[in-house]
Amino acid sequence: MESIIVEKLKQLPPECHKEVIDFIDSLLAKKDADRKKKPKLDWIGGLEEYRDQYTALELEKKTLEWRD
Repeated sequence: MESIIVEKLKQLPPECHKEVIDFIDSLLAKKDADRKKKPKLDWIGGLEEYRDQYTALELEKKTLEWRD
């Protein structure tokens, strides 16, 4: 695949090379942005101290109350 890309790049006039580089940079930036969107999940277990006092549904309702 790499050789195909190089061959096609060689077929382009030099003034188009910057456009190719800019396009590659935009693809890399998009890939990096997609990678950053993964959730951290560091909130898991945050309400563990309440698990013996409330059911999951009650906890969900309580969090809505506490958030306001």
